[in-house]
Amino acid sequence: MNARLDANGKPVTVTILGSADAFASGGRAQAGYLVESGGKNFMLEAGPGLLGALKKAGISPAALDFVIVSHLHGDHFAGLPFLFLEYMYESRLRKTVVIAGPPKLEERTWKLTRTMFPRIDVDTARRRIKFMVLKPGERTRLGRAARLSAIRSPHTSPDISLSIKLETGGKTIVFSGDTGWNEELVDFSQGADLMLCECTYYESDHFQFHINYPQLRSNRGRFRVGRILLTHLGSEVLRHGSDIEMEMAFDGMKVEL
Repeated sequence: MNARLDANGKPVTVTILGSADAFASGGRAQAGYLVESGGKNFMLEAGPGLLGALKKAGISPAALDFVIVSHLHGDHFAGLPFLFLEYMYESRLRKTVVIAGPPKLEERTWKLTRTMFPRIDVDTARRRIKFMVLKPGERTRLGRAARLSAIRSPHTSPDISLSIKLETGGKTIVFSGDTGWNEELVDFSQGADLMLCECTYYESDHFQFHINYPQLRSNRGRFRVGRILLTHLGSEVLRHGSDIEMEMAFDGMKVEL
């Protein structure tokens, strides 16, 4: 099936910049997914290796328009201070970058930035950065480029973790974020062209705040989506790669929708 073209005559493209869990299992980069659509660049997650992954893929950090973060664990947002440092000294911004995520993301990010780089001029960094709070059950626009919505995932408490839906260029991408099994995610993902779904463990007798492969395998038929890519892959999943009957993401992978 041919990829649908966006308003600029190009397909919506998803590049997997990081497909590993928090432990960078298999030597892979931690969470990061770039969506290119309509001349805009959406970054899903900002793991600590974000800058290296962008540059390895030949993508300028200053080309990002939106950064969307699912939750407040370091492997998902600790790359933001490095991004700010890049903007201040290497890739000067000529536009505002919008960072959307759960409540407390802005507060935690600036605190982390000050901790990592005590002498950084935070006020200067802030001039081109706009934070947006994304709450479960809400649907919002990212300018004219996209719509964004979310549900709460059972991963952290009391902090809020999100599963995210990005609608852009006539395509819908659902990202599970980090989550335990969640029945609401089945309905939330209905009709998506692509679902990026975490799969941290191969066996079922592990933590309940991550999805495991047996849960996904037994429920695959319930996800009415065009394509599922397993990501946030742990060492156990990678060791059993030949036994996995679902498609797994890998760093550098490109998907045209």
